[in-house]
Amino acid sequence: MTTPYNESLKNVQEDLRYLKLLARDFPTISSVTTEIINLEAILHLPKSTEHFLADLHGENEAFQHVLRNASGNIKRKVNELFGNTLREQEKKDLCTLIYYPEQKLELVKQTDDHIADYYQTTLNQLITVCRNVSSKYTRSKVRKSLPEEFAYIIEELLHESTEDHNKQAYFNVIIQTIIKTRRADHFIIAICYLIQRLAIDRLHILGDIYDRGPGAHLIMDTLCSYHHLDIEWGNHDVLWMGAAGGNPCCIASVLRLSLRYGNTQTLEEGYGINMVPLATFAMETYGNDPCQLFVPKLDPAGDHVDEKSVRLMTQMHKAITVIQFKLEGQLYRKHPEWQMDDRILLDKVDFATGEILLYGRRYALLDRNFPTINPADPCQLSAEEADLMRRLCHSFLINEHLQRHVNCLLSRGSMYGIYNSNLLFHASVPMNADGSLRKVRVGDSEYSGADLLTRVEQMVRTSFDAEADEEEKSLAKDYFWYLWCGPDSPLFDKSKMATFERYFIAEEETHREEKGWYYKLRDNADVCDRLMDEFGVSGPHRHIINGHVPVRAGNGENPIKAGGKLMVIDGGFAKAYHNTTGIAGYTLVYHSRGFQLVQHEPFSSTEEAILSGTDIRSTTQIVELTGHRAMVSDTDIGRELRRQIADLENLLLAYRRGILKER
Repeated sequence: MTTPYNESLKNVQEDLRYLKLLARDFPTISSVTTEIINLEAILHLPKSTEHFLADLHGENEAFQHVLRNASGNIKRKVNELFGNTLREQEKKDLCTLIYYPEQKLELVKQTDDHIADYYQTTLNQLITVCRNVSSKYTRSKVRKSLPEEFAYIIEELLHESTEDHNKQAYFNVIIQTIIKTRRADHFIIAICYLIQRLAIDRLHILGDIYDRGPGAHLIMDTLCSYHHLDIEWGNHDVLWMGAAGGNPCCIASVLRLSLRYGNTQTLEEGYGINMVPLATFAMETYGNDPCQLFVPKLDPAGDHVDEKSVRLMTQMHKAITVIQFKLEGQLYRKHPEWQMDDRILLDKVDFATGEILLYGRRYALLDRNFPTINPADPCQLSAEEADLMRRLCHSFLINEHLQRHVNCLLSRGSMYGIYNSNLLFHASVPMNADGSLRKVRVGDSEYSGADLLTRVEQMVRTSFDAEADEEEKSLAKDYFWYLWCGPDSPLFDKSKMATFERYFIAEEETHREEKGWYYKLRDNADVCDRLMDEFGVSGPHRHIINGHVPVRAGNGENPIKAGGKLMVIDGGFAKAYHNTTGIAGYTLVYHSRGFQLVQHEPFSSTEEAILSGTDIRSTTQIVELTGHRAMVSDTDIGRELRRQIADLENLLLAYRRGILKER
């Protein structure tokens, strides 16, 4: 008969090689038992808070505010702690200080004649908030998060109670000494950023950091240094990754989108991409062309661009758009396996009459001036266009700042993620009409479901792999374009990207982009369950979380689908989408008591938030409350800790049975 003890001894003997390695870190029975006690204690802490954001689209100010206020999580904490002791304005001022400490302190010092009293009160309030947000973590984890300059003092204040009369004087003297030595400003700033840091343990970005807004590079600067982060790539992200990898078609599209929305800050100010060659070419080629279809979509409230600059952007916009259509036609010819020959649209234009034959019908083009197109081979670049693209490709390939950001996307990103029973991906998993997984060709083979997303991720990584075969790298580099707009791309999954039609054809029936079956079936709970089974997502509270398709909240569309099994958190961060969605984005917070979906109204400005204390107006919807408070033991980390405890228990047995000797 095999007893549990004998079974454990058998495990020890089988894993002896591994246990010898583990013994290097835990060389004595005392060190092993201490670590087991520590890990067991961690399992019984409340689950830390996760923050989900999607489709940021370069809106850095709104992103930074949502990050600083943790989608209202910090305001909720302040209300819980001071709901009956502070007035509404005082709570608002405290929240603004936590979000923007440097700027708020400057305003206070200009208006408050009793600054020492302000420091005394505020420091006590901040320590109370910090003590609350740190309560989910071990002292060790909090210690690692502390700013080095004030680490000892903050740790003392966090773990001393003002209700303990024996320590009250000690506590008060620390506060008074901070003020007396003129370190109050520095200390307040440090503890405010610590509160922000501890309010959210892990940040999930579900794709589309780039395009539309002006600050994608600033968002990436923040993300690359964020403490605990994962990114699920979006179609706009892989477009920029393809551009950074030297795909000419992706480069042309990145430039076209930037010019279409009158936003060149990320390109010029963020990455220092030289736009002069494109400007020179555009002025020479389209100098006498009104380019009416290519006037950038500027925000009348925020974009103040002089007429001459608008004219130049308009010419550049047309120049790069024509180049893009030529380049994508070349890719479709090169890759017949994509089955996108129907999207070689320049071949379907009769340049003599200015008409295009599409869907069995002739349509008049809204613009007929194409001085660089050779009707005998419409997709061929002119000599000047080819030279321009060589120069632009070089600018993207050698750009250190952009390459550093792409390395961050590669190291901290993936096509999908599974965290605490939540399946995260940006857009879609291609499906058939019956809900079965669609087989999609990638290279020489077909894949579906989880295998498809894994294979796609391998393709993306291959294009940046210095050791990869050159032919394989070339294929992978081209594939970025399919990911951007291919009908079976899991990052797109529509019948077509009707860019050409929207520019040149008035008839709106040509503009329609038929969504893939995933978007039509994802409201079905059974379909969602089968999909989560496919990806191996388990647990009583499991979900799919997506972005990509803006939720038209203004039309009554619900972001919670399939009876709560799927959540769509793209409500439109980008200002360009606000008229469509009626809101300014959804974010999701998952804390120890459940999920909260936060619907945001448009963000005014950082300046307004600091001066007036205006927060983003948000509506919180309880998506799901668990029956009990989730603990670390209920999470992925908890499962890993239990495995570690089992290993340590085997090591402890090996020491006690003399199989291994203590050192």
